[in-house]
Amino acid sequence: METRSEFMEEKQLFGHPKGLFYLFFAELWERFSFYGMRALLTLYMVNVIFEALVERDYAAAAVYSSYGSLVYASTVIGGRVSDTILGMRRSIFLGGILMAIGHFVLAVEHNVAFYLALALIVVGNGFFKPNISTFVGSLYKEGDPRKDSGFVIFYMGINIGGFVAPLLCGWLGREFGWHYGFGLAGIGMLTGLIFFWSGIKKNVFGDRGKAPSQQVLDKRLAGIPQKTMVPLIAALSAPVVALLLASYRPLGESGSFFEDQNIVNIIFKGIAFFILGYLGYIMYKATLDERKKLFMAVLITLFMTIFWGFHELSGSVITLFADRNVNLSVIDAAQTNALNSMWIIILSIPISMLFTWLSKKNLNPRTPYKFGLGLAFAGISFYILAMSGGSADENGMVPFSYLLIMYFLISVGELFMSPVGLSKITDLSPKRIVAFMMGVWFLSSAFAFQVVGFIGKQLAIESDDPDVRGLQTLDTYTGGFELIAQYALGAAVIVLVTAPLMKRLMGNVH
Repeated sequence: METRSEFMEEKQLFGHPKGLFYLFFAELWERFSFYGMRALLTLYMVNVIFEALVERDYAAAAVYSSYGSLVYASTVIGGRVSDTILGMRRSIFLGGILMAIGHFVLAVEHNVAFYLALALIVVGNGFFKPNISTFVGSLYKEGDPRKDSGFVIFYMGINIGGFVAPLLCGWLGREFGWHYGFGLAGIGMLTGLIFFWSGIKKNVFGDRGKAPSQQVLDKRLAGIPQKTMVPLIAALSAPVVALLLASYRPLGESGSFFEDQNIVNIIFKGIAFFILGYLGYIMYKATLDERKKLFMAVLITLFMTIFWGFHELSGSVITLFADRNVNLSVIDAAQTNALNSMWIIILSIPISMLFTWLSKKNLNPRTPYKFGLGLAFAGISFYILAMSGGSADENGMVPFSYLLIMYFLISVGELFMSPVGLSKITDLSPKRIVAFMMGVWFLSSAFAFQVVGFIGKQLAIESDDPDVRGLQTLDTYTGGFELIAQYALGAAVIVLVTAPLMKRLMGNVH
């Protein structure tokens, strides 16, 4: 067991373990690659991959939804493999290499290459994303007061990458071609891996992140060591995931149960059915106090799923709205994906200071109220977009200020909900199933993309005009945004009205 003094003897930088800053830059560049690609993805699908289809918006929404769901679901599997076989270091390298290859394959203009590239990013993200965050936590001893501020620094890296990437990749895509933008995303991923490798070489991580044991790595399955078998299975799974992504069309005819359901939709409905069944069984076995807190953990996860379902429209419907109906002069539609991260960077410290000040005054709202307010901010943000139609010019184009205000409001909502949600899951879950509930929490983002896909399909523009925009699309988008606002505000009212009851269910958890 490492003591406090051993931790302090490690090389420090700005009062934190030096390894934090290597992980900061590794994650910054990984998120650069992820968000740079995402900024271009929907526009690329609509303008290139599905250009010849009248229902190209529908196809793009279906693929984007499946991709997002699988990206986040893969983290549950990748995290488990890391814990039991590879360890965090090997998992991060494996994931990073697969993601980099995926971004570079996107630079090949071919439909088969397109689906394979997305699949490689899905599989790679499963190994990379859960482990880099866990690695940060491992740098600090339990109870170390520096840990929270360490994560604040780390998450700032995420948002710096999320801010810069759409601006640079979007500019390259616009000026030189889509594939230069995707190629830069790939270079970003390799840069992140170089930072991580440099930290290992300089031994800033000590013995952290290694595999559970050499014996586990060398254990043979079908005559092949597990350290070789896992990357092999990961690589072989990519074509299977690519096939799932390519199967975006509905399984059934109009009027049937499967009329709007593809294979990935069915898979996630099955996962939801299993999770709810298992949670019901756990609650049946739990004590009354555990049951109350577990019920609240499920509610918090549900509220977060609803919020992310609306928030993640930024990479699909809102990007298309920006392209077709917003007067953009300084930046283009792909680059508007930087606005959320920009506001998060600007607002993180002031809102954190606000909550600290409220805590000193004993006025800091408890979790249910924060979640209700977060959903309210999301609803108002979409209502702003719905109102923008009233300021449209004769060509059906609205002022950029509406989009800027919308992202400001939804970013405030994010800061009210996202930072507290994760910690509350650990507080509310019985210790024996914390790992399972964390998996459910991460899956909430995967299910959010099912919401994104549903909304994206409803707001899909069907046209044989590849340059459809302006008055042809304005009413569809503003009407859809108004409906989203009503649902978000309705959810907010429900949460705020029932908050006193939820406070009682949470017991001593703030």
